[in-house]
Amino acid sequence: MTRFLFASALAASLLAGCASTPGDDDAGARRAQQHAEQKEYSGVVEIVREVEMDSERSGVAPMAGAVLGGTVGSGRGSAVGAVVGTVAGEAAAQAGTRPALEITVRLDEGRVIAVTQPAGKDSFKPGERVRVVSDGRTARVAR
Repeated sequence: MTRFLFASALAASLLAGCASTPGDDDAGARRAQQHAEQKEYSGVVEIVREVEMDSERSGVAPMAGAVLGGTVGSGRGSAVGAVVGTVAGEAAAQAGTRPALEITVRLDEGRVIAVTQPAGKDSFKPGERVRVVSDGRTARVAR
């Protein structure tokens, strides 16, 4: 019972450390990105390829694996279980992929760029006029 309470307290403290509050710097960075200037470039699709894209990683899977591994283990085994659980959770987080499109666009200014974005409702075809919206760090292809 004592081990369970210790593991529960550890899990709660780990999760509390990951929680964000409205005043966090991270939240401010997200607000700043929402108001960042975006540039649009016109162009023509040259090639569209289906690819796989890494899923977003949140850090929750390794943490959950550590808590479960620590709870299941006993005595010294709980520390080993936590390490093994962390490794298993990290492997599960890295294995996640999702379908995506790599779209090669010849911009009107002459440059050729490739944008990888999650596959969605939109499908693009070679020869189609599109616009590329960029904030300087990321870009997406749109109609």
